[in-house]
Amino acid sequence: MAKVTLEFEKPIFELEQKVEEMRKYADNPDIAQEIEKIEKRVNQLQRSIFSGLTRWQKVQLARHPERPYTLDYINLMTTDFLELHGDRTFKDDKAIVAGFAKLDGHRVMMIGHQKGRDTKSNLYRNFGMPNPEGYRKALRLMKLAEKFKKPVITLLDTPGAFPGLEAEERGQAEAIARNLYEMSHLKVPIIVVIIGEGASGGALGIGVGDRILMLEYSWYSVISPESCSSILWRSWDYKEQAAEALQLTAPDLKKQGIIDEIVPEPLGGAQRDHAKAAAILKGQLLAELKHLSKIKIDKLIEKRIEKFSKMGEFSG
Repeated sequence: MAKVTLEFEKPIFELEQKVEEMRKYADNPDIAQEIEKIEKRVNQLQRSIFSGLTRWQKVQLARHPERPYTLDYINLMTTDFLELHGDRTFKDDKAIVAGFAKLDGHRVMMIGHQKGRDTKSNLYRNFGMPNPEGYRKALRLMKLAEKFKKPVITLLDTPGAFPGLEAEERGQAEAIARNLYEMSHLKVPIIVVIIGEGASGGALGIGVGDRILMLEYSWYSVISPESCSSILWRSWDYKEQAAEALQLTAPDLKKQGIIDEIVPEPLGGAQRDHAKAAAILKGQLLAELKHLSKIKIDKLIEKRIEKFSKMGEFSG
């Protein structure tokens, strides 16, 4: 697949291309020195551009097709992953992957949305948009984790729950609502991580937890900027203004108390270095597991319910 370059990344990409061309002649000391100078410029340019990204640009980064997805993080962070399938009612939803895995010394239940890398795999994964059976599969496996007293880690990355008629006929709203209730009372620690797109109830359906983490260039909102724009302005042309109004980035949500921690990404975004992005996230997850393991489960549930009950409160 050809490398995808976003509009604001083009100045960086052009310099990087120049470096790659010059590497063919790196034996020449003068060329080697010039390469070093350009690499410094690339680094400076990256820091300059990525320190001033707009909210819409961060939304674009969160959707980058080369960004690591749930299975990438699972494969890079854990060992002995055993994927489990099916909701025992209708079928197996490929838009959600789940199973037990070992995160260093911890046996955990990993659950997350999964997108595809190309047209074929996106159709197979339904573009990361779960049907009701996906949420029911997730709940079945959370209950399995509860039975064996294993923590649950969920990775959120979806443009939303599947909006098709058949999903509504099979109880999409009920499945998501059931998960919200059951996750709020689940008798094991739950860590939620927004790794890309966190859109609406499609994300929240596996998004109730004791600790909510968010990758630096991800977004989390009740509605996408495009849909917000189409409702307010009857056009998708105002998506950038909508993104600003929605305040859907990690710093916005940390300030509002919706999330607990922002997980930094490699310079330029997680898509530039999957292994480093996974290593950073793994370190954060291990720290969170250590912290949560010290809290009695009754207190954990009480604090979890209190945490989400406070969201949306405001004073005039």
